[in-house]
Amino acid sequence: MPEFAERKWSTRPVHPYYQRERFTVKAGEYRKYFREEILGSFDDPMLPPNAQTRKIYNKEKWTGYEVVLDVYPDLIASGILLVPKNLKPGEKRPVVVCQHGRSDTPNKLVEGNNTAYNNVAAKLADRGFVVYAPQNPYRFEDRYRWLSRKGNTIKKTLFSFIVSQHEQTIKWLGSLPFVDKKRIAFYGLSYGGETAMRVPAVLEGYCLSICSGDFGDWTRKVVDVNWTGSFMNSLEWEMPYFNMGNTFSYAEMAYLIFPRPFMVERGHHDLVQPDEWVSYEFGKVRNFYDRFNLGDKTEIEFFNGGHSMRSEGTFKFLQKHLSWPK
Repeated sequence: MPEFAERKWSTRPVHPYYQRERFTVKAGEYRKYFREEILGSFDDPMLPPNAQTRKIYNKEKWTGYEVVLDVYPDLIASGILLVPKNLKPGEKRPVVVCQHGRSDTPNKLVEGNNTAYNNVAAKLADRGFVVYAPQNPYRFEDRYRWLSRKGNTIKKTLFSFIVSQHEQTIKWLGSLPFVDKKRIAFYGLSYGGETAMRVPAVLEGYCLSICSGDFGDWTRKVVDVNWTGSFMNSLEWEMPYFNMGNTFSYAEMAYLIFPRPFMVERGHHDLVQPDEWVSYEFGKVRNFYDRFNLGDKTEIEFFNGGHSMRSEGTFKFLQKHLSWPK
């Protein structure tokens, strides 16, 4: 494969219509609509995080901790935190939040050489990033879908819970003395890639997002009855969201992430969606960023491979936009 190359973008004058400040103000209205009307949101006051931790890894370059945070009286957030050992007193490092896919656990991003994750969390920690791998609730088939179905009766979805968990997680990470709260990035695969589209679109505390193994034409992925890989032909019956096909596909979610950096990682042999669907949808994102003269903030990397975090172009993207390693 050719070496990952940085694209050069023009600095031509931006058309008066494409003023970043004008768009970001208006985007706040759409972000609110997306969270409340599509994903569903809780307005309950959050509990203090009351973080509970225990050491589970002691590696040459970093230490790993299991973490549990309170969110609401009947909801927690949990994950694995990897802290580099070469932190200097008073130093604040960027964080990469690495999100697993369906039915998996955070430790698969850390160890085991799983072919989907390739130990991405450990590799980032080796490079000096603070890394956090959350446990999302899409585990124990088919029980998490029951939660989604129950939530639908009160205008909620599975992501109503996930967004609240990540909101508490961002607050807690930002409170750590060695964390730069303005540089907390998101990198997710599969259902974690689905999370990489929805959560940063809602929570501006994530400074950038990388969607791996999930990006594409979401509406077609949900409703196509002819393509064998659509949700019409799978057991994932929780995927339709009320009126989402009429409002937000993945390009529109990326518009809500704008002007923060956004990247897609795509294996040619990934069966989630065809390359053509992925390219078509990302073309809208690339066009959008470029019209604001911010084309250098969005990338897509295609590679010969399947449903996995290849972590070559993505690592360079993180290094570039998080300014680490220095």
